[in-house]
Amino acid sequence: MRLQSFEIFIVAPPAPGWGGRYWIFTKLTTACGITGYGECYAATVGPKAMAAVIEDVFTRHMEGENPENIELMFRRVYSSGFTQRPDLTAIGAFSGLEMACWDIVGKARNRPVWALLGGKMNARIRSYTYLYPEPGKLDPEFWVNPDMAAKAALRFVDMGFTAIKFDPAGPYTIRGGHQPAMSDITRSVAFCKAIREAVGERADLLFGTHGQFTTAGAIRLGQALEPYAPLWYEEPIPPDNLHEFAEVARHVRIPLATGERLTTKAEFGALLRHGGVKILQPALGRVGGIWEAKKIAAIAEVFNAEMAPHLYAGPVEWAANIHLAASIPNLLIAETIETGGSFHLALIKNSIKWQDGYIIPPEAPGLGIAFDEDLARAHPYTGMRLHLEMQEAPCDYANGNRFEGGAPACPPD
Repeated sequence: MRLQSFEIFIVAPPAPGWGGRYWIFTKLTTACGITGYGECYAATVGPKAMAAVIEDVFTRHMEGENPENIELMFRRVYSSGFTQRPDLTAIGAFSGLEMACWDIVGKARNRPVWALLGGKMNARIRSYTYLYPEPGKLDPEFWVNPDMAAKAALRFVDMGFTAIKFDPAGPYTIRGGHQPAMSDITRSVAFCKAIREAVGERADLLFGTHGQFTTAGAIRLGQALEPYAPLWYEEPIPPDNLHEFAEVARHVRIPLATGERLTTKAEFGALLRHGGVKILQPALGRVGGIWEAKKIAAIAEVFNAEMAPHLYAGPVEWAANIHLAASIPNLLIAETIETGGSFHLALIKNSIKWQDGYIIPPEAPGLGIAFDEDLARAHPYTGMRLHLEMQEAPCDYANGNRFEGGAPACPPD
């Protein structure tokens, strides 16, 4: 087999856009006609620029290569330009291409990818979702109203989810860590209280932040949340200071989780050596792909740490997450984006099944998905904005802060 050609799909999910402003999918085809699909999550440059990076990575490091030689191709990209260090954009481009290689190899062997990664360790994969309003009932108040969040939590728990995530402690700003406003702390506590009262012991609470606090600010907020026993406190400080996670962990009795903005085993290895984080959340479309994530899971075993693959992207990264999750012994949980009848599932023709809070690893060859190219082409993203964006305005200590989840009120372009 030899990799011969590639294609990129930049797809805009319909409003409200759970999973980001757009998704970048890759399609690889071998000279013998086998196709594979992948997804890139890295989004530090605009979609046109990212497409150019993907093309460069493919033509420079992968075209004409045997898709089985994943380790070789990774080392080429990782070392490109005399760097040999983590590069979020180049590795993100490779991540989507790497998934497509696994899809091809599985199809060529007539086996699902999990079978090529050591076999099936987990026959069912526990899943969680963010709290979202009911379809067609989007209200800006949802993101700041504890009672509305509690109602949504109960709806998802009744579906079968045993863990739900929410992030009422915004804003996420370009200014690095800040101290939370008292209103942010009060609202966060109110969310935890209302949701815990609504779901009782039926579900774990996953408290999401996105690196917005200083070390001291993260400690203040974390200590206020302790009475509600969240399963994790996600990325409470910026991801560019790995050492400080250990300082937060020394003062907060909630497990720390992080990793969606890190790439390669080099960064995750440093995170584990510094200590403090025992739940790793790699985004497979950014971290280096399936094989790199498998290595990270193995390193995590040595530190008695668990894996919780991250997903705020499209369904192909989700499929890659599932094959990784099926194959590892230290799986905690995997993220999903709602279930049933969504554009997310429609884009893969409902080829992955979710039942009573658990994902069922597919048995079909490769990633086990049926990617709908016609649907993808019918929803192109033609703008220039980024997949996700942070606000420039600082935290407002006088008037309070609002964060509208994955569906900000601003127009898409």
